[in-house]
Amino acid sequence: MAYEVEAPKYVRLAQTIQRRIEDGTYPPGTRVPSENQLVQAFGMSRPTVVRALELLKRDGWLESRQGYGTIVRGRPAVVEQKDRRGREALERDESQTPGRLVEVGEIPVPARVASALGLPKRAKVLVRRFLVEEDAETVELVSTYFPAGLVDGTELASEDVLVGGVRGHLEARKKIRFDHVTERVSARLPEANEAALLGLPEGVPVLSVLVIACDAAGQALQVSDVLLPADRQELEDTYRLN
Repeated sequence: MAYEVEAPKYVRLAQTIQRRIEDGTYPPGTRVPSENQLVQAFGMSRPTVVRALELLKRDGWLESRQGYGTIVRGRPAVVEQKDRRGREALERDESQTPGRLVEVGEIPVPARVASALGLPKRAKVLVRRFLVEEDAETVELVSTYFPAGLVDGTELASEDVLVGGVRGHLEARKKIRFDHVTERVSARLPEANEAALLGLPEGVPVLSVLVIACDAAGQALQVSDVLLPADRQELEDTYRLN
């Protein structure tokens, strides 16, 4: 089955180099292998290697120093903030999160989720819907969708809150490994049940963060739709100018 969310080659190469920076293979302050060495090591074209390196420079993992080459800077502080929503959706412990589990069950896959999971329109998926609350106020609604083949042998279909994050549970039970997350941010009007759960008056939009969690091959393992009341959100990003 083909999945639409498979990352391009240069992105996968950048992710591999990034992991090597994080595990100490390429320590901060050292030079990364040359373009020729990376071409030979990974069997990719020079344009792919160049684009991967430029991506890492743009995001602050690497920098060019005249007369010395490409240097490892380490993990940028801003990365932690940029991937926060996706990481939270994967690692949130329902048993330790203020809020409540409002729905668990099999439903027809929503169109936006079917596309991300590579499923036909009439397929069924399991949904776990959790309402997050802070100081007695609803702050987000998280609907996480799982393909049927991923549910067997897990506690995902249980109506009890899940102890530990979904990522840890699935990696332990199904012997799979989450590798990367793609986030798609959009604004839309909520459906009637979504508005009711979030306590939104008619006409108030929500910010939707569609979190697509994939394995190293780019296969989508689960999709979370994180809904945030748009009138209570402010987005901020920090990035380097080359």
